[in-house]
Parts: sequence; structure tokens; C-alpha cells
Amino acid sequence: MESIWLTGAEWLAVLRIGLGLWWLESWRHKDKKGWFERGTGIAWAADVAAKHRWNAVRSGFDTVVAPRPKVMAYVVVYAELALGLGLILGFLTPIALVGGLLLNVLYLVLMIHDWAEQGQNSMMALISFVALFGMSWQTWSLDSAIGLFG
Repeated sequence: MESIWLTGAEWLAVLRIGLGLWWLESWRHKDKKGWFERGTGIAWAADVAAKHRWNAVRSGFDTVVAPRPKVMAYVVVYAELALGLGLILGFLTPIALVGGLLLNVLYLVLMIHDWAEQGQNSMMALISFVALFGMSWQTWSLDSAIGLFG
């Protein structure tokens, strides 16, 4: 593969690191006090799920998230932090890429009617897909340095 300035593998690493920075920004801008103490994030998601046009989303939310809102708040917030750090550092990269892809698909499905959210989640999912199948952990990563994921 020919490219300008960087190699193809290095461009994939840039894409992976950029996606990690995007996840880190998603974590950084969250009002953690609101999420953890007042339950604002899960309450907002519950409101969205309750009005969702797909019954599977409503019942899935009621089964998985609603019974444990505090735990799920921590899962969401710290998953975004872990994804960001994992992708930036290139540590357990394939796992982070699959986890991020799944989280973006969940966000995409939950917010299916909100066009403002769809661009971000679809682009992040696309980057995850390209970075995963392009094996972006081969360059500039802890995975490469310690010999994980060949």
C-alpha cells in the first residue's frame, strides 16, 4: 500500500489513536457527579428507551439497565474511559475495538430517532470496524511491543 507521509499501518494507528481520543473526550465531558450521584445519565436513557419505537429496546432496557441504574452508570462511564485509554495506548486493542463497536451500536439503536447522535456513533463504529480489520494494533501500540495479537 502506498501512501503519503506515513505507511498504511501508521495511518491505521493514527485512526485508532484518534478514535481513542474521541472515547476519552466522551468520558471527559460527562458530568460524573450527575451520572453517579443523581443518576442523570441513566434517567435520560430510561426516558429515551421508554419512548422508543422498538419494543425490544424498551424491554431490553427494562430487563438489563433499569434494575441496576447505579451499576450501569459506572459501567457506561468507565467503559468509555477504558476504551479511550486502551485505543490510545494500543493495549488489548482488538478487545477495545470490539467493545467500542458494540457500545456504539447500542447507542445507535437507542438513539435511532435522533439524527444528531447518529453521525457520531456511525462514524465511531466505522472507524472501529476499519481499525479492527486493518489490525491497527501492529504499529505504535503496547500490544505490538509485548507481542500480543501477532
